[in-house]
Amino acid sequence: MGHKINRAVDFSFIIHPLDIEDIFRKYKFMRSWPKNLVRAVMRRVPPIFASNITGVRSAYGSVEGCFIGVPLTSAQMLELPPEITTGKIIAAGRKAAKLGAKIIGLGAMTAVVGDAGITVARNLDIAVTTGNSYTVATALQGTEKAAEMMGMALDKAEVAVLGASGSIGSACARILARRVNYLTLIARNLPPLEKLAGRIKEDCGLAVKVTANVKDAVRRADIIVAVSSAADSLIEAEDLKPGAVVCDVARPRDVSVKVAQKRDDVLVIEGGAVEVPGDVNFNFDFGFPPGLAYACMAETMILALEGRYENFSLGREMSVEKIDEISALAAKHGFKLAGFRSFERAVTGEMIAGIKERARKKRVALGMGLA
Repeated sequence: MGHKINRAVDFSFIIHPLDIEDIFRKYKFMRSWPKNLVRAVMRRVPPIFASNITGVRSAYGSVEGCFIGVPLTSAQMLELPPEITTGKIIAAGRKAAKLGAKIIGLGAMTAVVGDAGITVARNLDIAVTTGNSYTVATALQGTEKAAEMMGMALDKAEVAVLGASGSIGSACARILARRVNYLTLIARNLPPLEKLAGRIKEDCGLAVKVTANVKDAVRRADIIVAVSSAADSLIEAEDLKPGAVVCDVARPRDVSVKVAQKRDDVLVIEGGAVEVPGDVNFNFDFGFPPGLAYACMAETMILALEGRYENFSLGREMSVEKIDEISALAAKHGFKLAGFRSFERAVTGEMIAGIKERARKKRVALGMGLA
């Protein structure tokens, strides 16, 4: 599968099919098989070399990498015992190490299962990162920019973090708490949220709300940062108020694709799309146009360019200092937030202006006023 290896790689990124359709796109002959059989077969397939990554170049040097695939869907990653999924990820890391990689990045659910990379790192002789630090940085940059374009001020908006008990969600909440006045934390389990709320109150004095009721909290929010690790979408078309801004960092998505079909008065952006410096070629289609990568991938490349072959973003607890540090390194090497994308399509300023105007009209029609 994929391309021949030209030379030893500097870094590797671990990927996996998000759903069974991704498997069918690669292995078309399996489409006629029962889905349970497909899942059972893929569970037994070892890690796969997917492609070379070439042309990552900054003013300070260049690096090459590769994608290694773990053939488990997102649902399987959550359903299977952690020792099985973690074992698969470790095997992928060892394959990357044999190819010369000195650091691996964990993509999508491989960064979520088990203890978020800690056990993987303990079982490998090379560095590991989830990429979560740069994911947080770009998500919040994008959210703030999108809200501004929709005419919203962060300090006046009702802001919600969906999946706030996770490592990315809690870091987003802690950073947002410095900038906003109305913040709601949403997750399935309340105790971790209550602990986080106490920490935020101690750190910056903001009293935040906590809830396990996704629908209710989302319907009240003006701005939502969605970072849950759910296998299915949590936000449906009817859940969003006119003019709402959602930054969907989760993969699989937290926002249903039906929102794109039914709601032309809300702005949903994908978190973490980054322009990679140089003339990068991934030799693999993960849904982005040429030259763009997810922020988690970019973090791995940034650390490789910097020669920082060390465990960086690992575990459930994230460091705000590391988020600041990776942001500075990204700027140094020429990585930057890409233009907005929504459901695999570019979003222009003109399109955002249209969303803003339709939202205004709808709010007036519903007696919600202009705010």
